[in-house]
Amino acid sequence: MSSWFIAKIKIQDPEEYQKYLDHAGSVFKKFRGEYLVLDNSPVVLEGAWDATRIVIIRFESEQDFKDWYYSSDYQEILLHRLAAADCETILAKGIY
Repeated sequence: MSSWFIAKIKIQDPEEYQKYLDHAGSVFKKFRGEYLVLDNSPVVLEGAWDATRIVIIRFESEQDFKDWYYSSDYQEILLHRLAAADCETILAKGIY
């Protein structure tokens, strides 16, 4: 069953966030994930939205997600994202 990583991000420090982006792609390539959404201006249909970016990544399994998210490579760059932005992230199970 697939797992979906969903991040709602409000960037506060673009320079620090860029340090995360500079390495996120190369770290991500090592794992079995697929970017589905990278949007800096989603259209709000209902409710309030104060984020500047949404990211949705699909993984084949929860284990694939864990291998990526908890890897030492990702944890090292994650510090830049967390320092640069207010982030709300979830892991949701897919239906296939």
